[in-house]
Amino acid sequence: MLFQRNQIQSGDKSVNQDSFYMARAIELATKALGRTSPNPLVGCVIVKDGRIVGEGYHQKAGTPHAEVHALNAARTMAQGATAYVTLEPCSHFGKTPPCANALIEAGIKRVVVAMVDPNPLVSGKGIQRLQEAGIEVEVGLMEEEARKINKGFLKAITTGLPYVLYKSALTLDGKIATETGDSKWITNEASRAYAHRLRDQFDVIMVGSETVLQDNPALNCRIENGRDPVRLIVDGELKLPLEASILNSSCTSPCIIATTTSASPTKIQALESMPNVEVWKYDTQRYVPLEKMLRDIVKRGWNSVLLEGGGRLAGSLLQAQLIDELDFIFAPKLIGGNGPSPLAGMKIPLMAQAIPLEILETDLTTGDLRVRAKVLSSQAEKR
Repeated sequence: MLFQRNQIQSGDKSVNQDSFYMARAIELATKALGRTSPNPLVGCVIVKDGRIVGEGYHQKAGTPHAEVHALNAARTMAQGATAYVTLEPCSHFGKTPPCANALIEAGIKRVVVAMVDPNPLVSGKGIQRLQEAGIEVEVGLMEEEARKINKGFLKAITTGLPYVLYKSALTLDGKIATETGDSKWITNEASRAYAHRLRDQFDVIMVGSETVLQDNPALNCRIENGRDPVRLIVDGELKLPLEASILNSSCTSPCIIATTTSASPTKIQALESMPNVEVWKYDTQRYVPLEKMLRDIVKRGWNSVLLEGGGRLAGSLLQAQLIDELDFIFAPKLIGGNGPSPLAGMKIPLMAQAIPLEILETDLTTGDLRVRAKVLSSQAEKR
């Protein structure tokens, strides 16, 4: 199967216009961050005679795809137009009809696709269907940007594991709390608002039982029009008190407790009687099998996980190569002493064995230093 690659050249006016419209399609796709799993984020822009006549984005799994929204907006103007789509149009019947068919029936003349869909149900078949219908198809424009917004979907569909981001607030000397356990507040208000924006964008927020025992968090999203992620507590021995805020908050999102055979059956029964609470019991003692738990997250239809603590859980996940990126926010504060580390569960004896990172971005605009880094030895990196 031959795909025409759209090579961007600064002197090519038409390609520059293509990039402008594709950038708009990517911008539209991100409007649904955290709301489309297990589906990808997709945006579509339809252009005719140099102007946008229709645009749309996929808003939620089970609802019309981006192309359908854009075609509905364009109506008869779609005839002979160009469609810019951030991901290959689907070619199969799922909860909605194939988008490739919709583009063909609307009379679209040309389709510019940012990237091929790795989903085996699609993967090249949508492009082939368009080409067989006589539509000019170009693939690869702004592919890197398109892949970036769909990290969760891409990892889940190709590995069966969710994309995991570990976010931690810490002092400049690397502590996430004082020796007494006090951690409110390490970072400033702007950084805390950023953390809630992340909660709005991720499917699942995950913490260990020690974080719940120490901080008693609700793990909800406190921004305007934000959505509460699924809350997941890793608690192998089921230390979680039944009075914990996370169990008694007003959140309607699921609250999942991952535990083991070490847990009290009576306590499990009490938890399962609570609204919105689920217990995932694994056939192990004391320690939850982390990779299996992450795979179960994907099986439930969730593609991304925001890990917010604590250090033991994060260290274990990182050493098991199950974390994709780190988002560390350093406050300009020093506390010294033996306060907890953000990676207490990881033990590396030699510097030569240190886990390598690639710094993706840094930000000092809030007064705190935020560093986003990619974990180069993650399973996603290896596959």
